[in-house]
Amino acid sequence: MAFFQSQNHKQTPKRLKKRLTEDQVRLLESNFNYDMKLEPDRKIQLARELGLQPRQVAIWYQNKRARWKNQTLELDYKALQLRLDSVLADKRKLEREVGRLRGELQKAQEMQLRLTPIPIPPSSMSIYGDKNGNSSLQVEANCSWENVGQLQVDELYACLMGAGQTAKLNC
Repeated sequence: MAFFQSQNHKQTPKRLKKRLTEDQVRLLESNFNYDMKLEPDRKIQLARELGLQPRQVAIWYQNKRARWKNQTLELDYKALQLRLDSVLADKRKLEREVGRLRGELQKAQEMQLRLTPIPIPPSSMSIYGDKNGNSSLQVEANCSWENVGQLQVDELYACLMGAGQTAKLNC
């Protein structure tokens, strides 16, 4: 066992990594926020102020730019993810709306097919409502057939707009 400990002891680095103090990091951060690129004159000036080698300052800046780029990419990714989630929610909402509108269109087409063979003049139609808010389309049978016209799209749409309306022909 002593053999392994002596082997591990030999592998430790001869010089220890020197950590920057909070004041040094604060000064470097403030300079980085001012300018992300480090000019040679500014690098030497910062190294003197901080008591570091110019190479240490340059490496700190290089590492900080890499960390900043990763953070920026993460923020961009999160923003894009939020936009994607929003767009997908809008898409689902629009798909539901399209389904609802297709259902309404199908009802209108079915109603038009039922009403088309019997031409009815618009003046002989009326919509009646009950106390529950349900309404129905009533058609009077006493009309002159020579002036009969097609059911107008606006009147059909108005008929469909009430919830659960059904067309009743009283002929």
